[in-house]
Formats: sequence, structure tokens, C-alpha cells
Amino acid sequence: MKKLIFSLMMMSAVLVLNAQGDIRGPIANPAPGVLDGVYVKEHIPTKKVVPYEFVREADVAWSKRVWRAIDLREKFNHPLYYPLDDFQDDMDPTDFDAWRRNPTRWSLWSIIRYHIITGDLTLYSPFDPDWQKWKDGDLFKYPFLQSEKGDPTIIGGTFLTDSIYREEVKSMQYLGKEIIDPNPQAYTNVDGYDSVRVDADGNIETVYPPNEFAWLSGEDIVQYRIKEDWFFDNERSVLDVRIIGLCPVVYERDDNGNITGLKELFWLYFPECRYVFQNFFVQSRHNDSQRMSFDDLFWKRMFQSYIIKESNIYDRELQNYRAGVDALLESEKIKEKIFIFEHDLWSF
Repeated sequence: MKKLIFSLMMMSAVLVLNAQGDIRGPIANPAPGVLDGVYVKEHIPTKKVVPYEFVREADVAWSKRVWRAIDLREKFNHPLYYPLDDFQDDMDPTDFDAWRRNPTRWSLWSIIRYHIITGDLTLYSPFDPDWQKWKDGDLFKYPFLQSEKGDPTIIGGTFLTDSIYREEVKSMQYLGKEIIDPNPQAYTNVDGYDSVRVDADGNIETVYPPNEFAWLSGEDIVQYRIKEDWFFDNERSVLDVRIIGLCPVVYERDDNGNITGLKELFWLYFPECRYVFQNFFVQSRHNDSQRMSFDDLFWKRMFQSYIIKESNIYDRELQNYRAGVDALLESEKIKEKIFIFEHDLWSF
């Protein structure tokens, strides 16, 4: 009797597993009749977003906006960084079949890249398209949107068809990088294909092999920057925090491949990201049965970060008046001010 009950339970579990083809997120698909584990892992793939508590402006007695940097080189932040993805060099980099990634777990960059291409996440340019020196992308003013109708323009952004949308995202290097040979050889009409480049003196030359485009992989992402609001809610009598925006950061390099700084790729509106992050696993360091989603990770603030800017009268970042260790100490001072404010609320 016990064997019969066990067999029925296994059959029902396998049927549920095989019916999960339309569940969002990476799901391992073993052969029919096979359950890869002792139970069906269905909590995270079917999880719904937990809504934020409603907050009125009249109930906010104090607020402070800060910008943070999550350094992916820190060991504590590795759940955001791994597992790494890769592309096959001998295949078209724009082809999704060339993209190799873990079948059951994706890094945060893999999730973001995939859902930007599919149109589930809206990409916001980090700069004003009309003036590249004006950096205000964290205000979500310049979206790139996907539309089947291909409407020419909208207020604050552009509607693009699916094919034009992908080419535009590619050409603006939001999701990829241009590969340039540091020591190119000039040719004319090699194999019927030309690649024209203008050098520093204004001379036009034909380069072979031509400049190529490669998708950014998870290994290229060195930081994530977040914009968040800390506020005290009189209605609930709590000091709360809400993440408003998320931005991946890569190294900025010159033509010779030397690192010259950091570059913000684009901004994402985090409340929109939650509907995607909720259905993807984050690997636990100690217990495989205690998995959580990426939305849970940000909600529980299970990451290490340091403050790079706070709202101030000068509207300047810490790097504009502090450098090196002094900038880290200034970051800790800002954290301490928020902590002391909350502590003083309950000190009688």
C-alpha cells in the first residue's frame, strides 16, 4: 500500500513538472517521467509580487534619497554575479541560440538582458539623447519602448518595432560593446566588404577585419547602482526604504583597451523589475531548499553596498569632494546619520 501511494505521488509530481513549460524563469526539463529532485520546485517560478504598503505624502515626516554602488567583486554579492553566461565565437552574436547560460539559474545580468530584448523591461538611457554630457538617466526620462505599430514618437521616448528596437539597443551599445582591433591593417575592398573608420587626423581608411559587435556577458558587469528613498512613515511609525532604480555598470575603456573609468549602461525602473525578478531563483550559500527570488534578495537587502551620493544642496556626488578612503568614510557617515535618526526616534 505504501509503495502504491508513493508511486501515485511521484506520478502526480512528474505530471505537474511536465506542465510547467509556460512558467517564467529557467526551468530544467528532464525526460518525461523524470523528477530531478525529491519534490517539485514550484514556489519561486509561480510567485507573485508582494505589493508595497501604500504611503501618503502627508504621512512622510522625513525622507532622504541616496545612491548606492553594489560591487560585484565582493564575495557577499556573488549571488548577483554568478552563474556566468557566455557566447560562442563562431556563431552570430545576435542569435539567441549562441547564448549559453545555466538551465536552472540565471545571474541578474542574464535576467535583465533577456527581458529587455523581449520587451518585458523598459530601458532608460543614462544620458539626454540631445546632449550626451547631461547625465540624468536615473530620472527615467528617456525610455526605449517596443511597439508592433511602430509609432514614430511619444512624449519622453521612442516607440520602435521589434526589429528596429533590437538594432537600436544594439547600436547604442546598451547591451553590447564594439570590438575594435587596436592595430588594424588598411585594405581596400577585401572580399567585397568594406569597413570605414576615421582616425584622429580625420583620414578615412578601410579596416579589415571590420569592427565587430559583441553582446555583454555577466562577466563584464562590475557594479550595480541603485537609487533608493529612505523615509519615516507616520502611519506605520517605521523607517522604511524603497528602491526606485537599478543600473548596471561596466568598465569604460579607450581604443587600446585600457580602463579609463566606469560607465553606466542604462537605468531600469525597479518597481517594474520586481515583476520579473520574482520568478528567478537565487542560490543559497548553505541550504538548497531555502531558495529565494531576486526580488526577495533586494527586499531583504542581502547585498553589500556603499553610498556614492546623497541628496544635497550642491547636487554633487561623493567623488566630487572626496577620494579613495575618504569617500568610503564619508559613505559610512551618511549611513550613520540615517541610523542615528532612527535610533533617536525611539530614545526617550
